[in-house]
Amino acid sequence: MAENAITAFSQTGVSGILSMVLSLGCIFLSWWALQNLKLDVIIRHPQSPQGKMLHVLLAIVLGHFVASFMLDYIGWSQLLRNGL
Repeated sequence: MAENAITAFSQTGVSGILSMVLSLGCIFLSWWALQNLKLDVIIRHPQSPQGKMLHVLLAIVLGHFVASFMLDYIGWSQLLRNGL
């Protein structure tokens, strides 16, 4: 019984680390991809602190959605593997 608890705790820890690393990686990739976006069409002063903050927030939102999709996809593939 104790081994099952340790295994479940270990799997939860690995899952948490995977989620954090994947989320940060996707945010970084989103930020990198958004560097090519011309924000001066939307914002008056894209180099201002507010423009830079909007850039960071857009990267976080986009990275979060991409990471959520990837984590869902991993979860779905594990469900398929366990169900077959």
